Amino acid sequence: MADNFKPFVPPENKMKELTFKSVFLGVILAMILGSANAYLGLKAGMTVAATFPAAVIAMAVLRVFKGNVLEENIARTTASVGEALAAGAIFTIPAFVMSGVWDEFNYWESTLLMMVGGILGVLLITILRKILVQDKMLPFPESQACTEIVKAGQGGKSGAKFVMGALGLGALIEVFKNPNGITLIKDSVKGFWEFGASKLNLLDSRGEIITSIKQKGGMLVESPAASPAFLGVGYIIGFRLSAITFSGGIFGWVFLMPIVLFLMYNGIVDFSAGGDNWVNIAKAAYNTTVKPIAVGGMLVGAFYTLFSMRKSLIQGIGKGFKDIKKAKELIGEEESRTDKDLPFGMIMMAVGIIFVAMIVVYNMFTHTLGTAILAAVVMAIAAFVFAAVAGYLVGIIGSSSNPISGLTLSTLLIAALLMVAAGMTGDAGVTAALAVATVVCVVAGVSGDMMQDLKIGQLLGGTPWKMEVAELIGVFFASLVMIFPIILLHQAYGIGSDALPAPQAGLMAMMSKGIISGEMAWPLVIAGMFFAIALILVKAPSPMLIAVGMYLPFNTTFAIFIGGLIKLIVDKIAAKKIENDSDREVVDNTGLLLASGLVAGEALVGIVLAGFVAAGISLKNVFGIPEEFEGYWILGVVVFAVLAYLLIKYPYKELLNHKKNTISVDRMD
Repeated sequence: MADNFKPFVPPENKMKELTFKSVFLGVILAMILGSANAYLGLKAGMTVAATFPAAVIAMAVLRVFKGNVLEENIARTTASVGEALAAGAIFTIPAFVMSGVWDEFNYWESTLLMMVGGILGVLLITILRKILVQDKMLPFPESQACTEIVKAGQGGKSGAKFVMGALGLGALIEVFKNPNGITLIKDSVKGFWEFGASKLNLLDSRGEIITSIKQKGGMLVESPAASPAFLGVGYIIGFRLSAITFSGGIFGWVFLMPIVLFLMYNGIVDFSAGGDNWVNIAKAAYNTTVKPIAVGGMLVGAFYTLFSMRKSLIQGIGKGFKDIKKAKELIGEEESRTDKDLPFGMIMMAVGIIFVAMIVVYNMFTHTLGTAILAAVVMAIAAFVFAAVAGYLVGIIGSSSNPISGLTLSTLLIAALLMVAAGMTGDAGVTAALAVATVVCVVAGVSGDMMQDLKIGQLLGGTPWKMEVAELIGVFFASLVMIFPIILLHQAYGIGSDALPAPQAGLMAMMSKGIISGEMAWPLVIAGMFFAIALILVKAPSPMLIAVGMYLPFNTTFAIFIGGLIKLIVDKIAAKKIENDSDREVVDNTGLLLASGLVAGEALVGIVLAGFVAAGISLKNVFGIPEEFEGYWILGVVVFAVLAYLLIKYPYKELLNHKKNTISVDRMD
């Protein structure tokens, strides 16, 4: 333990910790928050950290059952693993279907890959825990912030009202706006901005009108989606990152699409397969030109992200090997309650058993033992290296910025090239490469999230081995159910469609298929790569986010931008009253909890409505909503106004209350 360090609960205190109620609550929250993040990731290509809402909900629920702070810590730790597992799952598993190697999602294969990746992530980061949590050079920003929320919650102010209130509002809005629910608010609020007299003239190279198409909002310029989740994401990531993502949408839809449509209607590009329907034509153009360009941009962006973090990556890899050696040297030393991990020997034995088991699993995919062994070796090496990297990076920048997709893409490319070198081509080779990438992706997500949780546990005074057991339990149960929301969403909306773009999975599918089977629009992908290189040369921020913005529907990135704009307004208004870090934390934490609730509310209802769609049930018909009540765009504006009001009012109000209480305490002193 670091010198002079005193956790919130001292080591000598014996309190209930790994109890049934704490683990049970954590497992339920892991399933719920994991499903919500699966929905969000498939729609927006991003996930949000579940640690904060999980901590707040755990405090509120366990307070009713007289739980203590360490039981709350176990519940939060168990719950947050669901989000990490979801991130790993949605970035890779949909690629099996999108690449065509699976006709539908296979439950046992998907579950097994997630479970193996999750268990490996827990075991590998457990080996590194002791060294990383004591490293004074690692600030662990999100761990520190969550710890302060938990400490404040012990005084009676958990913030649960913000999470649950926003969750309810987000759920209510989603019920009314979802076109498969009670359709009163159209999802993209068409008609917010219209083209002149509702007509768009398509011109040839001489400026003569080819045809006039009736157009209300739509393809070239589209209004923001009236989505609580997207606004919540934009608020959480902030104005800068949301603006960067939106710039990608502008590049794709307002710059590239007019060029594509110009060429299309001059006969240079044929999109007649889209029929004469304007929406279908535009979607065909988007899918066959802009998406491959965006994939090329994401490819370069992912590697540039890793390159820009090369010093941290190299340090993380080096520390991983050094920390393994130090961990062995510490075996047998007398340890306090707050410094005791799962036995090192048991961990290494479990890792060995998993390695052998994965050879068997990969042999089922490849039907060649030598290739299966090669795949298992690549998986094992990449899993260890990226677990160390993820744990180290979370200590620097937090789990929300963990570059999971970049790490996974690196693994996928290596695995795919090795499959080709081993003579494994076709669907079997694509399946094997994706199976390796899936395990490593889940490892990177879970290990980063768990390192954040373990640091929070160290600050609060939790028992590490109990937290590690709780994480393993959370991984097991979350893995069993995580594929169900993905299947439901796919059956209802179709993964890869505008409703569920799944950009990272699309990238993984296209790269694996392109390398192993040679099926890729390489000229467009290469054009996207050069576009990203140009962005790098002019020092544009985050080429990866720009490329993701190009890949996503325009109304999605627009809504994310609106959320970021609201956060900017909050910061500007609150800046006049903020005098110290404590004031800033109140504003940030209140807004974060509200935004997290909005995300969870829409996501959970979206999954439920997807179940109705899959069952062929329309709530609109059940409730008898007449057609004339559909599509009132003004209701979308009302949604934006209400959400903006809440996201601006309550952080500022809490800031004023905090300052008032602080002044009162100072006067009493």
